[in-house]
Amino acid sequence: MNHTNQKPIGSAIKKTAVGLLNFILPARCANCSTKIAAHGYLCPSCWGELQPLAAPFCYHCALPFEFDSGFGDECGSCIKEPPAFDWARAAVTYDDVGRGLVLRLKYAGATAVVPAMAQMMAPTFADKAIDTVIPVPLHTRRMLSRRFNQSQLLGTELARRLNLETDNFSLVKKKATRSQGGLGRKARFQNVQASFGIKTGRRDHIKGKDIVLVDDVLTTGATASACAKALKKAGAKSVGLVTFARVGRPIAG
Repeated sequence: MNHTNQKPIGSAIKKTAVGLLNFILPARCANCSTKIAAHGYLCPSCWGELQPLAAPFCYHCALPFEFDSGFGDECGSCIKEPPAFDWARAAVTYDDVGRGLVLRLKYAGATAVVPAMAQMMAPTFADKAIDTVIPVPLHTRRMLSRRFNQSQLLGTELARRLNLETDNFSLVKKKATRSQGGLGRKARFQNVQASFGIKTGRRDHIKGKDIVLVDDVLTTGATASACAKALKKAGAKSVGLVTFARVGRPIAG
């Protein structure tokens, strides 16, 4: 069999299919629905309204600082009570368009925003040596009601872009908990305490690995800390955290 022309033919078929899709369903901004060149991205106006999370920020929890104090790269909360994860990064602050994209994905099922979100998340941890991408899991009950895990969608897209291994099975949420929304800082940590664990027979997938947890938004770090504790108990070498958005003001309580 002659394989010489298979690749060009395959590329031509793919190009034709994409062109047909764009003709039938024109690409639109994942945020405002303005027509754009390719599916899964934002228009220039919405890109410009995002607030990238730039230094200075806390190394451990990515809380943005108003200015560089020169006294170190940790916030007061992390100095007093360090999170269980080793470092954190976020692409944007949880304001305006950033908040809107998170809410559209989580509660409206607008999965078209995932490529744009992952594109912005990918460069935030380019300096880290990572073995495995693990999304923050949902409890089975929540998964059945929502029908998808937004963190898993983001993690899968990130792993694909960065050519990393992804593990959607080892870390599990063992018990259902109430929504973290509306809870103070202390209550959030209590709410998710010991609620995550490692699936039976999957510890070897965790032991000795540098892991990055993926979630949509970082608020207090309570959920990520609970996940990191379970992963480290199973022998993870290190656990980092990458989210699309970071709430820029500490939550009291």
